[in-house]
Amino acid sequence: MTQQAAPSTVTNRIWTIPNVISFVRLLGVPLFLYLLLGPQHDVAAVIVLVVGGTTDWVDGYVARRMNSVSRLGELLDPFADRLYILATLVGFTLREVVPWWLTAALLLREAVLAVALLVLRRHGYGPPPVHYVGKSGTFVLLAAFPVLLLAEAVPSTDGFTVPVGWALAWWALGLYWAAAVLYLAQTRALLRADRAASAREAVAG
Repeated sequence: MTQQAAPSTVTNRIWTIPNVISFVRLLGVPLFLYLLLGPQHDVAAVIVLVVGGTTDWVDGYVARRMNSVSRLGELLDPFADRLYILATLVGFTLREVVPWWLTAALLLREAVLAVALLVLRRHGYGPPPVHYVGKSGTFVLLAAFPVLLLAEAVPSTDGFTVPVGWALAWWALGLYWAAAVLYLAQTRALLRADRAASAREAVAG
């Protein structure tokens, strides 16, 4: 008979190992921008991106394995993801590593979700749970960025890195917008349920 793992409990602790990993990831953002836009040490910037993308998976894995899921971690992890992506998009666009339309498409998705979150908050709801499609999109995008930058840093590799990097970027863009559609559907369902509950209360009153 197999023994099932105990369900993870969410705590209010701040100094957990996963949260420390997320804090370290956040410190990598200004370092990456400095390397990319200052001295333009692209190889070092690639290494920072790879470490940032890898630890995105590590902190979640450690949190589940050590049963140390925290409320701060639930907020900090997606915040670190978004900050890495935003910083990378800004840096890459300024360096012309990616075209402006890719940046615009990804930022438009974030703007749409931000509006949906504001609407949910006005109705007393918190943010919807992170969907695996959105998390997969983030993971693929964080894999695409180092490959695209490597093509810029080491031109001799562009026969491989350019097609692989852009394949990952297109895949991530599709997953990102698919997740946005799912989040909007969740938002619509919550708002319809809220209106239905209000209507029932009005009839009962």
